[in-house]
Amino acid sequence: MKLSQLTVLGVFALLLAGCQQGAVRPGGTSPDMVDNTGQFSQNNRTGEGDVYVKLAIAYMREGHLDVALMKAKQALSVEPANAEGHNVIALLYDRLGERDLAEKHFLRSLRIDTKNSYVLNAYASFLCQQQRYEEADGYFLKALLNPLYRTPEVALTNAGICAIRNNDMKKAEEYFRRALGYNAKFPLALIQMAQISFQKEENLSSRAYLQRYLELTKPTPASLWLGIRNERILGDRNAVSSYSLMLKNNFPDSREVQLLKDAEQ
Repeated sequence: MKLSQLTVLGVFALLLAGCQQGAVRPGGTSPDMVDNTGQFSQNNRTGEGDVYVKLAIAYMREGHLDVALMKAKQALSVEPANAEGHNVIALLYDRLGERDLAEKHFLRSLRIDTKNSYVLNAYASFLCQQQRYEEADGYFLKALLNPLYRTPEVALTNAGICAIRNNDMKKAEEYFRRALGYNAKFPLALIQMAQISFQKEENLSSRAYLQRYLELTKPTPASLWLGIRNERILGDRNAVSSYSLMLKNNFPDSREVQLLKDAEQ
């Protein structure tokens, strides 16, 4: 995969917002959002600073934040109006805990490229981390206004997770359904809907969403624990046993295994 097409992995490592609300943000990332950047360099720019931007992305992916920051600064040194350079350095400052500098560069990026949906989504996710929920919602919606945005399901799913943080479950469900309208096989929206359906005691719907999710991606401890609880209510002992076995075998040290053991006692 070319650097110009790289998605920054681990910037938002989503598991389950509904199942794991309140988790600690590891290393400046959010535990319950996904892909706050989308794909970099969608316009395939070849400006003077873009080589350094691509290097910064590569180093950031590898966890070498100090080198990534140096490359991002070099990019802006040779090309101060490089929107992606400002976006990358904003992400880096956010991960380093420099919130004011991060916001400064997000806004600078958006002044240069006002319709960049990937930056709008990134900035909205940043605002949600700061509990500035209404502002975040507005920027998520701005990201969707661009008809060239290739992954609107990402912004919609992040907007839904942000709505959950703001205790607005109705809005969250609406966003997840819209995300699935764009991409019916988007795993992160599916697992969110599985969790919401479970909370609403719509257990058959929760089962269906979870099954669709597991057809597309590997299970997580939280998704298996959700399946166990849901199938107990539905009375399918075979499914409970299957999910329990997968959870114990694949994630023996997880918090969910301890919850299962407590429940079995």
